Amino acid sequence: MIRREAARFLFLNFGAFSECGMVLKNKRGLSSLEFYHNARKLRKEMTNWLLRDFGVKDKVRIGKRPGEEPEKITEIYPDWLIVHLREKILSILHNMMMNIIAANTIYPITFDELALRRRYQTGAIINCEQLIQEIEYCDDILPVEMKKFEPYYEMIKYEIMLLKGWRKANNKIAEKIKESREKK
Repeated sequence: MIRREAARFLFLNFGAFSECGMVLKNKRGLSSLEFYHNARKLRKEMTNWLLRDFGVKDKVRIGKRPGEEPEKITEIYPDWLIVHLREKILSILHNMMMNIIAANTIYPITFDELALRRRYQTGAIINCEQLIQEIEYCDDILPVEMKKFEPYYEMIKYEIMLLKGWRKANNKIAEKIKESREKK
């Protein structure tokens, strides 16, 4: 009992550890929830980007003539377009998070539950691909330099890699389910 409390204290105060001792932070692998933390960060960063209206709304054109009214981007690109693009991206981000949460809440003990978890994981990967397509569409129609989109591409690609790794871990769970069925 005391040993368990000591282990809990060490874990809560110092992070992961092994039976032989603590594991240094730089020696640790990815967190088991790295896909979740990265997805939350991605959602936050992209929401902030959308709050800035993709960095284009109400920007005044440089090089106006003296006495000439500045041309605003909303005169070229109407508000409804910016709102539509924002809502579409926010919806995809929401769906991605809901798929991740749904998959993570299922700890499969049957093959049906494992298949359901895998469908949610695949849904999250699909949402990431949809985000890439929406960003490319924004690049096609809005006057923004592509390098402004680059950090979001990188975050999305990293998220896809993490989600695929998480989904691949289902193979170990499938083996355990198979073994437990064979024992019965």
